[in-house]
Amino acid sequence: MRLGLPQWAGTLAVKAAAFITVMCCALAALLGVLVHVSVTDQTVGQARDLALSRLADATEAYEAGDTLLPGAGVDPKGLPASLRTLAVAGKRGTMVATHRGRPTMWAAGPAAGHQALAVEVDYSQQSRTIAGLDQSILWSSGLAIGATVLVGVFAVTRVTRRLHATARVARRISAGDLDARVDDPRTKDPTRPQDEVAAVAAALDTMASSLQSKLLSEQRFTADVAHELRTPLTGLHAAAELLPPGRPTELVRDRVAALRTLTEDLLEISRLDTGRELLEADTEELGALAGRVVRASGTETEVRILRDARVETDRRRLERVLGNLVANAHKHGAPPVVLTVDGPVVTVRDHGGGYPGYLVAHGPQRFRTEGGATGHGLGLTIAVGQAEVLGATLTFANAVDGGAVATLTLPVAGSGPGP
Repeated sequence: MRLGLPQWAGTLAVKAAAFITVMCCALAALLGVLVHVSVTDQTVGQARDLALSRLADATEAYEAGDTLLPGAGVDPKGLPASLRTLAVAGKRGTMVATHRGRPTMWAAGPAAGHQALAVEVDYSQQSRTIAGLDQSILWSSGLAIGATVLVGVFAVTRVTRRLHATARVARRISAGDLDARVDDPRTKDPTRPQDEVAAVAAALDTMASSLQSKLLSEQRFTADVAHELRTPLTGLHAAAELLPPGRPTELVRDRVAALRTLTEDLLEISRLDTGRELLEADTEELGALAGRVVRASGTETEVRILRDARVETDRRRLERVLGNLVANAHKHGAPPVVLTVDGPVVTVRDHGGGYPGYLVAHGPQRFRTEGGATGHGLGLTIAVGQAEVLGATLTFANAVDGGAVATLTLPVAGSGPGP
């Protein structure tokens, strides 16, 4: 059985502060114990030596029959029982105990008649010294821990702030902003020390630059290919129109038309990828526009107007989005196909097998096919791009009772993006 470390969720700053606090407390406790033990041993040792010295003087006076000095006596009142037992057994010893309400150092030794000769030394000053030392250790440890935690948190916060900035840039890049850069000052000045955060920032900037360069190259290639295909396709279309009527001619014309549509779609995607598309905004009745789109599609699509709305949008682009959604529903779904207008929200639903899981999770991806599906070509990709230009949101989902559902949420009149 493999034991794992406990998992603790929390920010790096909180974890660092907790770690620094625990380590400071452990270090302060260790140093405090060492200082306390050292000073206490020294203080107790001095008091013990003094008590034993007085016990030796008292023993000498007792054996000589002289009067004992104050603080010395045979079996005096207050003598700890354990120390008296030790003395009666013929040994000398010392002990700190409370006598008359104050700390006292006792020293005792054997006397005649199974008695104990003992002396007492006031231990109050030494006790106050040790107590004061302990108080000082506590205060100094608290101040040291507080100062260390503040400095540590400040240093860690500077690092976490740079990490958060790097994470924000990474999220912007993943959202499509390939111009985003961290631009950490440490990566631009070779004389400054380079740390791990600077290395991550530099790697992220390098990755973004490389990715941007590759995407721009791909966009230029797509645009160039599509543009170069237009001329031969135009000639091919003209030649196909000159062919004599018949089934082979119809097949040739159909394939030429498909190639021309694909070429135009590629050009449109290349323009969307550049992000330079401009709106020609106007106020439109959404219900009437949806009806025109369905009529132009020539398909059997039901139009439901639950709540009409006026939207400020680019009519051509919106017709392109709705037309692509309707065409995709008929091509890859199953009837009935229903286009519903509910205020600024338009849904297009079919009753087929639904969208593939990857499309619902990640959105349309050009020419992708999976699990035997026929793919969705460029229609939905163009719809998503044109929706972004309109400032609208286009989402894809599958209905519980079957079928694909595309939902387009448009900005209401007066809130749409400007050109």
